[in-house]
Amino acid sequence: MPSEGLRLQAFLARAGVASRRASEKIILAGRVSINGSIATELGVRVKSGDKVSLDGRPLREEPRKRYILLNKPAGYISAMSDPEGRPIASELLPGVGERVYNVGRLDQWSSGLLLFTNDGELAAVLGHPSGGIEKEYEVVADAPLGEDFFESFAQGVVIDGVTYRAFRLDRTGSASARVVLVEGKNREIRRVLERFGRRAKSLRRVRIGPLEIGELAEGAYRELSEAEVEALRSARNSRA
Repeated sequence: MPSEGLRLQAFLARAGVASRRASEKIILAGRVSINGSIATELGVRVKSGDKVSLDGRPLREEPRKRYILLNKPAGYISAMSDPEGRPIASELLPGVGERVYNVGRLDQWSSGLLLFTNDGELAAVLGHPSGGIEKEYEVVADAPLGEDFFESFAQGVVIDGVTYRAFRLDRTGSASARVVLVEGKNREIRRVLERFGRRAKSLRRVRIGPLEIGELAEGAYRELSEAEVEALRSARNSRA
């Protein structure tokens, strides 16, 4: 914690009590004390060694929650380490001090949005198939895609006993499409393309739930806003 201290509402947010705005209301309600004295001002700061309590219950500042969106280039793997020495997506986050983990994966030769966080609870619900978070991809195949590809993928394609089904598909060209998945399986789009004798020349994820790639440059990353984090939680809850 900085020597000058952290604003109390920010401390409460980091302790997982509530958002900063909701924490302000909790402070004004007289529910928070610092070193045994009720805090009545929003501008008060918590310094190292201070004891903060909510309704008499001691609080501890948790590590800052980070929510980071990376536009992963092709060639990087979605892992925290690799014994083969391949480039790792997390290496593209040099300015992030906290240890964060990727939520879900993009295969090595796919590009696009990859979410990193140290919020284990959110990562768990987003990573579980029951979360129902939509993920949208731009696909360019090495040869024209027939109507049988679109019809079969929408209805469900069984490969080696596993059913692959797109939530939504839209043709964007003779050999290209936008594919929305909900229960994404390992290399799903690539496997279905191969069933129809095609390969992906490029495969790019452009959306995760309410989060879109926008103007984020390849290899760049940005922090999610509080509104985006809440929208991500709501997107999950709406399908729960």
